[in-house]
Amino acid sequence: MKRDDDNELFPVVDEQGNVIGKILRGEAHNGCKVLHPVIHLHVFNSRGELYLQHRPKWKLIQPDKWDTACGGHVAYGESIGQAFEREVAEELGIKVDNAEPLGSYTFESAREREFVHVFKTVYDGPINPDKDELDGGRFWSRQDILDSIGTGVLTPNFESEYMRFFQDPAQPAG
Repeated sequence: MKRDDDNELFPVVDEQGNVIGKILRGEAHNGCKVLHPVIHLHVFNSRGELYLQHRPKWKLIQPDKWDTACGGHVAYGESIGQAFEREVAEELGIKVDNAEPLGSYTFESAREREFVHVFKTVYDGPINPDKDELDGGRFWSRQDILDSIGTGVLTPNFESEYMRFFQDPAQPAG
């Protein structure tokens, strides 16, 4: 069974996202709740549908659930932009030149605390999810997402983020 590398080094950040230290992946996810940065990319197509990745069963956190199209940790010594480009290429096999930053926030679960940098883009090209990282993905309609919230199909982080940034139907998502 594939696993994440618990010895991967992550930056530790303060509430403003400033790097103040470093921590191993395994330590960051052991319940100590040390704040560390991640990037999330929401990929819409021109029809307004949102691409979601399916997390593999082997993932330690939220296995076998649907999640943000691309989400990944920032490596120690890496900028947010570098992490964004690397994660999008690794997970989705695409290059995104028109990502719009939506903001940052702190997400806390029973196991971890993440300082999330959120982006969105409109993309109509082929998406090639990494078979070692993901169990595929697909585009979802707004109604499919709203119908799935609270059912255990989606990750709680995605649900929270979706409602934070895209709940207003008057605001065009894509």
